[in-house]
Amino acid sequence: MYRLLFALVVARVPAETVHHLTMRALRAIQTVPGLAPLLRRLLAPRDPALAVRAFGLDFPSPLGLAAGFDKDAVAYEALGAFGFGHVEIGTVTGRPQPGNPRPRLFRLPLDRAVVNRMGFNNAGSEAAAERLRGRGGATIVGVNIGKTKAVPEAEAVTDYVASARRLAPFADYLVVNVSSPNTPGLRNLQAVEHLRPLLGAVREAADHAAGRHVPLLVKIAPDLADADVDAVADLAVDLGLDGVIATNTTIGRDGLRSAPELAAETGGLSGAPLKDRSVEVLRRLRARAGDRLVLVSVGGVETADDVWERVRAGATLVQGYTGMIYGGPLWARRVQLDLARRLRGSAFATIEDARG
Repeated sequence: MYRLLFALVVARVPAETVHHLTMRALRAIQTVPGLAPLLRRLLAPRDPALAVRAFGLDFPSPLGLAAGFDKDAVAYEALGAFGFGHVEIGTVTGRPQPGNPRPRLFRLPLDRAVVNRMGFNNAGSEAAAERLRGRGGATIVGVNIGKTKAVPEAEAVTDYVASARRLAPFADYLVVNVSSPNTPGLRNLQAVEHLRPLLGAVREAADHAAGRHVPLLVKIAPDLADADVDAVADLAVDLGLDGVIATNTTIGRDGLRSAPELAAETGGLSGAPLKDRSVEVLRRLRARAGDRLVLVSVGGVETADDVWERVRAGATLVQGYTGMIYGGPLWARRVQLDLARRLRGSAFATIEDARG
């Protein structure tokens, strides 16, 4: 049904318009008393064999929603009710910003991919903190923070620290995003000599503001050279980070079947074409850091077999986004059910037994 709806209706409407309409519907679900909990009872993962323990938290399953969908923390409970084991909001910046000019979001259906150059459009960390304040729902919420575009690279640490102070008290875990291709100079911060002081400052600010240890992760790009992936893994272990998210979108365009004008759009590519490199980076991180880091795998996740492959490769958590765009609102539930069947047909009693 969704495939038919997508072909006849959704694909004919600009991608960002569809996104805004979807967010309005999700916000309505979240504001109607009792509706999100009802959907959660119907759609959320309940198989105890899928449960995962990470960051001192009990995740109902490894599959979560990647950052980028709920940028402003307006619908995380509704999204959690649709079957995601956790929801990562953001990317949130220190100051509000409109993002890049439209159009800035493009579907590539032949490749089951999306190109975006949104540019961290969001209402800023103060607004997100206010929405998250006092949250009491069942959804595990990660908070992804990035650099405000107008802030010079030399002042990036101050900008990240401001967001960390505001948001850490309300985050189940915090992610430092230094890997989006859509903010000029941002990926330069992935270099270890820049990343070390940034992560150290964010760690100190987050824990102080929250009055507790806030799990801290860094999100890296698939376009890093293998040696740089190793260096980030070593740094994360050295600094005592809790984990690494691999990977963000790619600036590569190899092997695309979509129309050249679509493939040539600038921005980050997500979806199926990212799958192989995402798994490569995951395996490299696992080989380098072992179980000293919680690894979160993102990029090209479409099916339960994709989730299973990431878990076997060492991921504790797996995230999707583009898979839901092409799979529809019940995508997460379908993947969870298929994953439970996949697990029952294996030699493992639980998904955690299969990790690595």
